[in-house]
Amino acid sequence: MKITGSCHCGAIAYEANVDPQKAGLCHCTDCQTLSGAPFRASVPALAADFHLLRGQPKIYIKTAASGAKRAQAFCAECGTPIYAAAAENPTQYNLRLGAVAQRAEIPALKQGWCDSALSWAQNIAPLPGRPQQ
Repeated sequence: MKITGSCHCGAIAYEANVDPQKAGLCHCTDCQTLSGAPFRASVPALAADFHLLRGQPKIYIKTAASGAKRAQAFCAECGTPIYAAAAENPTQYNLRLGAVAQRAEIPALKQGWCDSALSWAQNIAPLPGRPQQ
């Protein structure tokens, strides 16, 4: 599936080809902190299938408890998370679904790090809701 994406302010734009069947959620505490949310949603794209069209993301190198280093890419202007990838010679980019224009068409089909999942975020359907703020 061909997708497009951009940060909130428009400084960064990209296109990619992804397999929507590989979209997932991560509940690890690093993703909670880095996203500012209870979990992070992403879909992988092979390096050859990901193309920046505009701008250059700022990179923060995160070191996991395992010692693995991951590049966290985001817009330096508005802070929108764009992707995560290996710190050196990435073969794949985990594109952050919040920045993908077609995000409604790419439901998460798996989840990881469920031991860190926030119990209150597992079923929000019963919460009262409004169409807009």
